[in-house]
Amino acid sequence: MKVFVGVDLGSTTTKAVVMTEREEILGRGITNSRSNYDVACAVARAEAFTTARFALLCRALAAAPDLARLRDALAPDLERLFRREQHERQLAVLREACLSACGAAEDRGALEEIFAGMREQSEGLFGAGAAPSRSDFFRDLAASQYLRLAEAAARRGRARFEKLVSLFDMSIHRVENAPPDLSFESNIRAAAARAAGAATPGADGTGAVRAVRAGRLEAAIQATVATPLEEAGSVGTGYGRARLPFPRDRIRSEILCHGLGAHYFFPRTATVLDIGGQDTKAIQIDAEGIVTGFQMNDRCAAGCGRYLGYIADEMSLGVHELGPLAQQSCRPARIASTCTVFAGAELRDRLALGERREDILAGLHRAIILRSMSLLARSGGVREQFAFTGGVARNPAALAALRHLVQENYGARTTNVSPDSIYTGAVGAALFARRAAGQRQAA
Repeated sequence: MKVFVGVDLGSTTTKAVVMTEREEILGRGITNSRSNYDVACAVARAEAFTTARFALLCRALAAAPDLARLRDALAPDLERLFRREQHERQLAVLREACLSACGAAEDRGALEEIFAGMREQSEGLFGAGAAPSRSDFFRDLAASQYLRLAEAAARRGRARFEKLVSLFDMSIHRVENAPPDLSFESNIRAAAARAAGAATPGADGTGAVRAVRAGRLEAAIQATVATPLEEAGSVGTGYGRARLPFPRDRIRSEILCHGLGAHYFFPRTATVLDIGGQDTKAIQIDAEGIVTGFQMNDRCAAGCGRYLGYIADEMSLGVHELGPLAQQSCRPARIASTCTVFAGAELRDRLALGERREDILAGLHRAIILRSMSLLARSGGVREQFAFTGGVARNPAALAALRHLVQENYGARTTNVSPDSIYTGAVGAALFARRAAGQRQAA
């Protein structure tokens, strides 16, 4: 099978998409960029091919007469257990890194308690009936678990909280920059073995388990692994695109890729707002997804994903927790500045004055969107239809503030946000790769 790859190397996250010749998205991959762009690119691509394999496995299950009716129950269970295998492998690496960086015996004891608790909580994250994860990143999930357990350990006098946080901060880079083997081929059979040992829900209660034990699932896995995925073209884009291992003629600008990607998700899109990690882009496109005008703030990270990441660090929260917390506000604070340099000091001052975290965060989200509104105005305004893309589009408080301000300034507009909004740039890059291959064939 011929596939095309688009990679969007952003300042905070790197995304990759695997697309078929029919321009169908087969796989998606995402990871934290941090400072190691080469590793981020490799990890995101590998994850995109992993999810592509899962899509092929679903097709193999649908093609097997005795598994087809169980596919809707069996496939999600397998992916859930597969993600648990990946998560626990990364936890093991993080535990080893923390323990190797730790000197004091009492700190080692506290760490062992924390990681025992994290392993127990993996059932809640990936167990049957678990709520969908609010984050795609191991760092965010692990940080939320680790910090809560570290606070509890510190309250019991097991270790100093600051020391435990320092150990985590030093060690998480090892997991991100030298991750264990998380590929489909290396983890799918362990996930299948777990499925065989559990009562997988099916149309007949235990039918899926019997199918697994009878080896029919193994045949589907073998067929999936044996299916070749031939990379027929690739294009890179994003903040760090100069670091991508692609020839110059396979690099495209972020503006072009986000415009085409937004058009792919919502063909009637006329205006696009992309809030990424390091910059914000307001883009106007025509009926074919071609960019006709844009404005971009790329000189300061204020009001972007990196700013929200800094706020999350100051509050000892995961980035994915900020939006839901802001939505609990009753009286949003009035924030005049979103300067990253002064964010920590202003945040601490407001908390010292007794303002609630929820109200501060609600005010910050509104201030971020106000900055974006000025870019939209300079690019030509908000036309019908309007697409919101980038990682911040997943933030419910940011989306609510945007919809309110667009309504207030431009009247009724259809505001579209795809569940895959964070992949918009990578999708546009994959489309460029697919169309370039078509042009070569035509020539």
